[in-house]
Amino acid sequence: MRWLIGCGLLIAVGAGGAPAQDSRHPGRAGPRTLLTPEREIALARSAAPASIADSAAVYVFSDSGYVLAVPSRNGAACYVSRSWPGSLEPHCFDREGSASVMRIHMREVELLHRGLTPEQAERELGPELAAGRLRLPRVPALSWMFSAEQQLIGDDGRPAGRWRPHIMIYYPYLEPVPTRTPDPAAGMVSGAGTPQSSLLIVVPEFVPVRPLPQ
Repeated sequence: MRWLIGCGLLIAVGAGGAPAQDSRHPGRAGPRTLLTPEREIALARSAAPASIADSAAVYVFSDSGYVLAVPSRNGAACYVSRSWPGSLEPHCFDREGSASVMRIHMREVELLHRGLTPEQAERELGPELAAGRLRLPRVPALSWMFSAEQQLIGDDGRPAGRWRPHIMIYYPYLEPVPTRTPDPAAGMVSGAGTPQSSLLIVVPEFVPVRPLPQ
C-alpha cells in the first residue's frame, strides 16, 4: 500500500484541465525556493479567507525545514507547500488536516529539499506513519487553496502558473462520485479508493496576498 501523499496539485493535460498528482516524478528532488519570513507568512495566509487565515498558525520554510512562525488561535494552520523545487503552493488546513495531512506534506517537502528522490522520501515516510509519528485523517479534513499567487508545476515538470481556487476534503478511500455539472472538476475525487483520496470543490474567486499589518 502506498502511503505517500503528494504535497500539491499538478496540472493534468486533458479535458477540463483538472489537477492530478504525479508524486514519483524524479525532477521533484532538490533544493526548494526560500522566501523572507514576511513574504512567506503573507503568501501562506492567502490560501484561505481572512476569517480563517488571520487566526491560523503559520509555518515558514527554512533550509532546515518548516518552523512555526505564528501560533494558532483557531486550530487551523497555513504554510506554503513546494511539490517541486520551483513551485509555491499556499495551503491552509483545518484542525484535523493540520494534525494529519499537512504534517505529511511538510515532511515530504523537507525530504525532497534534502535531495531524496520521491521513492526515497516514500520509504522514509512509511515507518513514521506506521509508528504514529505521522497519521492519516481520522475524520474528514478540510483544506483551502485560494491563493491568487500560487505557482504550480505541470506533471511534465514545466511551470503551469495558477490553476483554480478550490477546497479539498481529505478522507481515506473515497470513491468517485458521478457529477451532472458541466465542469468535471467541480466535484472530482482525487486519488479515489486510496488512503490519500480527497474531494475537490472549485470555488469562484482567488484570494489576493495581503500585506502584513505594520
